[in-house]
Amino acid sequence: METGQKTIQKSNSLNTNNIKALSIQISLNGLSFCILNRTTNTIEHLHHVNFNKKTTPFETLEHLNTTLDTDAIFAQEFKSVVIIYQNELSSLVPKPLFDEQNLADYLKFNTKILKTDFISFDELNINKSINVYVPLVNINNSIFERFGSFDYKHFSTIFLDTILQKESRLTDGHKLFINVNATDFEICITNNGKLLLYNTFNFHTKEDFIYFILFTIEQLKLDPETTPLFLSGAITSNDELYKIVYTYIRHIDFVSPNYNYKFTEKLRDNHNDYVILNSFN
Repeated sequence: METGQKTIQKSNSLNTNNIKALSIQISLNGLSFCILNRTTNTIEHLHHVNFNKKTTPFETLEHLNTTLDTDAIFAQEFKSVVIIYQNELSSLVPKPLFDEQNLADYLKFNTKILKTDFISFDELNINKSINVYVPLVNINNSIFERFGSFDYKHFSTIFLDTILQKESRLTDGHKLFINVNATDFEICITNNGKLLLYNTFNFHTKEDFIYFILFTIEQLKLDPETTPLFLSGAITSNDELYKIVYTYIRHIDFVSPNYNYKFTEKLRDNHNDYVILNSFN
């Protein structure tokens, strides 16, 4: 901890009248924090820390610790803590083909990993697959020291599970789902509720953004005039990204999750914090 930084000591006892759950979404571009009061079923805190650049894991941990140390809301006791890792270092493996001894092999062909990287995995029961990914060990260690036991998952585990359970079954046929971030986006394509494709693309311009979308549609031989696209994340109907997508894809909408939470503050848009708000089991 840096000298002069304000330190907040957490409480040593759990208030059973207000059971709290904390979710923290972590990427090298920023952080998101969400606190759910399970007793009142209320989202009491939803906060974002955006970095001005893509950082290193060490810098990300510094940002995380600064926020947790200086905001008194994180001094309270949490019944559960979930860390959500949002990065491109993941790969889906059909469960019948999965072998825990071969974790690095599932990643090395489509991501850059180091021999020293710790590799973990989540299970997606809804489509009988395993999501293999690289979490940040330095952050895991810091979170454990601060909060004790906690759970962690990959962003795409929650994203895909939510889509396959709640969104893609609403109507038949092919559907595209895209979650937009500052410099990358996740894309998922389903057909009749079954997962066909999941991938992550980095982009710098709106032209990059639409190129990767149209390329993916072309590879699956879909029709951009008839295939619906549902957006979530950091995008609005006034954005240049939205406008260029609408130029090429006719049917665009935002995901419209029906959260059963109460909120202490009104959400900017229902689709903005789609994954972190679906991270509470």
